[in-house]
Amino acid sequence: MEVDSPVHFNPAQKTAATILCADCGAPVDGTISGAFCYDCIKLKTDVTDGIQREATLHMCRDCDRWLSPPNSWVVAPPESRELLALCLRKLRGLHKLRIIDASFIWTEPHSRRIKVKITVQSEISEGAIMQQSFEVEYTQNYHQCPDCAKSYTHNTWRACVQVRQKVPHKRTFLFLEQLILKHGAHKDAINIKEVHDGIDFFFAQRNHAEAFTDFLKSVVPCKVNKSQELISMDIHTSTRSYKFSYSAEIVPICKDDLVVLPIQMAKKVGNISPMTICHRVGTSVNLLDPTTLQTAEISTDVYWRAPFRPLADVQELSEFIVLDIEPLGPRKGRFQLSEATVARAADLGSNDQTYYTRTHLGGLLHPGDSVMGYHLEGTNFNNPLFDALEESKQANTIPDVVLVKKHFARKKKGKSRNWRVKRMAKEESEMLPRKQDQERMERDFEMFLRDVEEDEELRAGLALYKAQKEREAAEAMDTGDSEMGDDEDEGLEIPMEQLLDDFEDMTMHEE
Repeated sequence: MEVDSPVHFNPAQKTAATILCADCGAPVDGTISGAFCYDCIKLKTDVTDGIQREATLHMCRDCDRWLSPPNSWVVAPPESRELLALCLRKLRGLHKLRIIDASFIWTEPHSRRIKVKITVQSEISEGAIMQQSFEVEYTQNYHQCPDCAKSYTHNTWRACVQVRQKVPHKRTFLFLEQLILKHGAHKDAINIKEVHDGIDFFFAQRNHAEAFTDFLKSVVPCKVNKSQELISMDIHTSTRSYKFSYSAEIVPICKDDLVVLPIQMAKKVGNISPMTICHRVGTSVNLLDPTTLQTAEISTDVYWRAPFRPLADVQELSEFIVLDIEPLGPRKGRFQLSEATVARAADLGSNDQTYYTRTHLGGLLHPGDSVMGYHLEGTNFNNPLFDALEESKQANTIPDVVLVKKHFARKKKGKSRNWRVKRMAKEESEMLPRKQDQERMERDFEMFLRDVEEDEELRAGLALYKAQKEREAAEAMDTGDSEMGDDEDEGLEIPMEQLLDDFEDMTMHEE
């Protein structure tokens, strides 16, 4: 017969003190909740007491932004985290509780009501934590923000950057436009307006305009002048409101321009020959002597101390045919010094006039190729620097022909490229461009696109995008014309790995 082992009492073992609830009589742990059970405590205690159940949110119906007190306006889509955070900050006393969960309750979009369910926790006694949920209803009211209110007055903008270049074409502005789009320098502009000789950028804040001028100085050679205009003044607090204008003037020398330097300046920048061509424009103007491959760099400060105009620009280029070319040996980067015999394409068949000159394009040209250059023999230039060069001891250094770049055969009209560029959405001036101005703009844009195709160094700093697939498919169907186009444009097709995938952007349009 088995006998149960006796149960030994251990006085060190602690047992919970169980008491009966004072209201309902349910057994509870008296060391934690006192004299009441959890259900009775919920009936008697409200941890959310003092937190408002209704609030008002202000929204601007023009820009769809919400007021974040005291005076900031934030973008918050419906039922977003930003809007939920704004709703929670709106409730007074909520910071004293621990927020466990918060979510939106669906409401009719046109009801102008927003409901939020919030779950909070609070410690009601020693060791006892109570969790409770409640709903808050927000009323959506419309209130116009200061930025939208300012748009209905004449003082819409606070700062304006006027970019100008006094040249007869727009190639520099087209190049600058691509740099601005690639780096997003125009993201703070509230308006972009195209004028006759440049572009105006308008900003709502002064520091945005100053940041934009710093970007201009980092990509193109320009000088910036600042002016300000008084809008209003409070005589009691001596508070003034100004409009700021920044005039950014770009150096009027472009790529492939023929430049004659002042003789003294030519000696100071490396004793280069005064007759040069501009082969690159960055933060400074880079010049090249095609007869010696010597280069010189004219900084912005040096140029504006004694400004000068180019002798001729790309609109005055003539086409020449290479009859013979002989390398001389010296090579500098992609330039190779050579002696070339050329004839004007317009003179072929009418006379046998040929020209003998030195060129830096020895690595690109072959007999029979076409090349663009400046014809200086018998040409009169109304330029004091050129007259001074003719009267100086260096008059014998003036060549008859200055070759600039190789000329490539182009596709037939109507054939499209496999790439494209983005354009900024600009506002036109009050006067619509005339027909001849429109033709000039199209010609300048085509000239810019050809420069991008021909110059690999130029397109390395730009963002080029793949053309539309429908357009490529249409070209692929016409096999005969496409083969002919490939023969005519051999070496000008931009590799597809250098092109970016297309993307949708409402602030830009394609060309």
